[in-house]
Amino acid sequence: MKPCEIIQLLRSDNSKLFKQEVISQHMDNEEFVEGLKYALTPLITYGVQSVPNAELLGEPGPGLEWPEFKILLDKLIARELTGHAARDAIVDSMVLSTVEQWNNWYRPILLKDLKAGFSEKTVNKVQKGTIPVFGCMLARDGAKEEKRLVGEVLIENKYDGVRCIAIVQNNTAVLHSRNGKVFPNFPHIEEALSKPQFNNMVFDGEIMSENFQALMKQVYRKSDVQTEDAYMALFDVLDLSEFNEGKGKYNTLERKQILAELPFDECIRKVDFTRVNLDTSEGQQIFKNMNKIAIAEGYEGLMVKPVGSIYECKRSASWLKIKPIIEVTLTIIDIEEGQGKFEGTAGALVCEGIDDGIIIGVNVGSGLTDEMRESIWNNRDDVIGQLVEIRADAITQAENGEYSLRFPRFKTFRGFEIGEKL
Repeated sequence: MKPCEIIQLLRSDNSKLFKQEVISQHMDNEEFVEGLKYALTPLITYGVQSVPNAELLGEPGPGLEWPEFKILLDKLIARELTGHAARDAIVDSMVLSTVEQWNNWYRPILLKDLKAGFSEKTVNKVQKGTIPVFGCMLARDGAKEEKRLVGEVLIENKYDGVRCIAIVQNNTAVLHSRNGKVFPNFPHIEEALSKPQFNNMVFDGEIMSENFQALMKQVYRKSDVQTEDAYMALFDVLDLSEFNEGKGKYNTLERKQILAELPFDECIRKVDFTRVNLDTSEGQQIFKNMNKIAIAEGYEGLMVKPVGSIYECKRSASWLKIKPIIEVTLTIIDIEEGQGKFEGTAGALVCEGIDDGIIIGVNVGSGLTDEMRESIWNNRDDVIGQLVEIRADAITQAENGEYSLRFPRFKTFRGFEIGEKL
């Protein structure tokens, strides 16, 4: 069966199991497997955004052999053909191809969209490792990895934009999402990175704009909105060979030093960082202050990266994302009884106090264990009046002017040993 016929067969049924079975049956078809790699490998790009449909031609071609078409693909990948030369070469190949061959096989490969309802994950389920998987370094939740908040680290503001991996080859930068999808909609950022001195480099950052909604429309081309103010907040860099291998060789501080020495246009901005030793009280205080500032300035939170960690193309505990949290110390003024399964135990601590000159009142039950609820309720006369530390996402103000906390969580009793029972 010809690859164009296989694609048509795959389009005929939406069942994942059906698609896996069809792909499995044709894994011995060399042209089909090679074509899948050309179409689905994220790092392979052709520098073309539109490809003509063969049905626009009057007479169908005699057919274009796969080795000849591969020559075209390889030249486009290497950017030996660009602009009008690329367009003319594509048209020449289309003229030689049959309509079915072009529209159902060659054209989808050039567009990197087979429109057959499967991805590289489907192919790799059939035969592991057939299609290289695109990956970048992802952080873990710092709230669940507090034991890792130690030692020498670099702390950055966490930007609220669109994650972008810029890969530079043959003097051409291509912008990718964290999943490998190409962002062709920011030509000024591409141009800023398409320079010989950046060849074979991979830049990791966030695309930012003052108008986040417009930025989203620009990313997905849902309208003609242009975010000319968009810039790339750049926080990491590594060699392309290292990226392809899924693991870098330089530590975080060394990569920052490499970035510091690179000259960029205005639309590429290096993310500032602060070196902190979290094993010291001074470092812990700097960390807390940076968290408060991040909240005040509208950042998504903080990123904490050990100085000695390397870049890995996967989710890693080496990078910790810290959501904006605050800690306040309030006085317990009452205990509310729980309801349902918490009946006969403490449901919530009614707390009040002053923080940074404002009066805060809040009820907090999240973070209390069943054992603590029972102990607090049985000793509520002793508990009332105690100081308690509470974590929250932010301080909020109601329409009546009163202040409270967003998503309050119990942390500990002030002055009690951790784990001490009441």
